[in-house]
Order: sequence, then C-alpha cells, then structure tokens
Amino acid sequence: MSTETRKTLLCLGFGYTARALAARLLDQGWRVIGTTRNSGDSAPMQGVELVTWPGEAIPLDGVTHILVSISPTSEGDPVVNALQDQITQISTLEWLGYLSTTAVYGDQDGAWVDESTPALPSSQRGEWRAQAEAAWQALPDLPLHVFRLAGIYGPGRGPFAKLMAGKARRIVKPGQVFSRIHVDDIAQVLMASIARPNPGAIYNVCDDEPAPPQDVLGYAAELLGLPVPAEVPFDEAGMSPMARSFYGENKRVHNTRIKEELGVSLLYPEYRSGLQAVLAAEDMENFTPPSDPPAL
Repeated sequence: MSTETRKTLLCLGFGYTARALAARLLDQGWRVIGTTRNSGDSAPMQGVELVTWPGEAIPLDGVTHILVSISPTSEGDPVVNALQDQITQISTLEWLGYLSTTAVYGDQDGAWVDESTPALPSSQRGEWRAQAEAAWQALPDLPLHVFRLAGIYGPGRGPFAKLMAGKARRIVKPGQVFSRIHVDDIAQVLMASIARPNPGAIYNVCDDEPAPPQDVLGYAAELLGLPVPAEVPFDEAGMSPMARSFYGENKRVHNTRIKEELGVSLLYPEYRSGLQAVLAAEDMENFTPPSDPPAL
C-alpha cells in the first residue's frame, strides 16, 4: 500500500473500543494513531503510534478517518474545544465517528427507542453527551457519524472476576432492563460504517435483547458453576450516586438501523452468547481470588 493511498485512523482516546477497531484495521494495513492522557495510561499495542494529548502535537496530515471516544465534561467536548479548527481543515478526511451513549434518550420507563426518538437526557452524563453530539453536528462539512452505544462488555469487562472473588451482587429493581453490546460487535459496526459512510447518520449500537441485570449476572454465575448470588433489593443496595444513576434510566433500544443500513449481523445478539465468548477469552482457570472473599 503506497504512502499516498494508505488509510490512516486517528483515535482521539485510545481506549477499550478504539483498541478493538484498531486491531482490525491494522490487519488490513492501515496506519493507526492513538492519543492517551498519559504515556503510562495505555498498554502498548504493536503497530499503533501513541501520542500524549493534551501535551504533544497530534499528527493530522494524511488522516483519513477519526474515531472520537473522549468523554465530555461540564466544559463541553474537549476535542471540539481544542481541535475543531484543525479537524475541519483536514482535506483527506473521509469519515469521523463519534462514540456517544444511549443515555441521551434518558429514562423511557421501559419503552422502546430508536434513532428518531428525541434526546431527552435525564442524567448529567446523558446531558453532556447530548451537548457534545450537538457540538460535533454544528461543525461544518464534517463526515460525521454518531454511534450511541449501550453498555459495553467483552474480554476484561465481564462479570466473571467479581463472581470469582465473591464481590458480585444481583441488585434487583423491578421492571429494570439495560441494553448491552459486545465490544467486537461495536468494532464490526464501525467497520461497516467506514465501508459504507453516510455523513450525518446516527446509529444505536446494542444487541437484540434488553435484559434485567440480575439475569445477566445469574447466567454468568451458572457458566462458572458458582452459586447464583442472592438478590439484593435496589433500595437496600447502598449504591454510590453514580451507580444509582444508571438505574434511573429504563429503556429498550432498537438496533434495526445498523442491520438494515450497514448490513450488520451481530456476533452476539444477546448476552448469553456474548458471555460465553467472554468466558472463553478470559483465563479464569488461573484467577486467584482473595484469601477470604465475602460470601456470594
């Protein structure tokens, strides 16, 4: 692949999801650049050029694709605030993906939402994400694609270590469901969008089966052959304000658009197949639990 035609992905925020996408593009001969807040924050990934940002200058010449996964704050989107002029002037840019969240829909009392549902965030993080989406959408002439992600899980982000350590709790709030998505399915959605760009598009990225969190944890325990943890009523769980805020939103998220427009067939259309894959990828045989774990 010549230097002139080589595709280059810039990951503004080289985290869990960005790494999954980068692995696939590196296999196809792409150049991948990733930013990290501190050179020690991100484990090295062979073939990826890491840049400390803020701090170092980000190489933008020849960048063809950008993935933004840096979280907004009360001061807005840090990438828009710092780099909007430079990004809008990249003449080679073909695709920009912004990783948002289904929290922008707020609480829907268990009802279904799709991409046409108005953003009515009911949490601070949802409000910040909605504002960040709007800030990106306001920039002129960008090939912007917004991906509203459900709860992300995958290798290293499954419930198995907590279960093995005896620290998992099955917190039950009647009627509560969450949508989820395996990181490999996020990566394939992003790959499909890169192959079939549609600037201005918004995509919900989630699996087919919103489910109560206690069901997911119970199934994970069964996969490990461990006792299913006892249920803990939500009002008695003593959760942190941040943890409680997640339970303040109850909705079911449609994913029809990624299937019909992008042709995506989910690898893990529900949590059972996804957890089976996570367990297969994790080395639980060599997991060492604490010497005196709390009771399940």
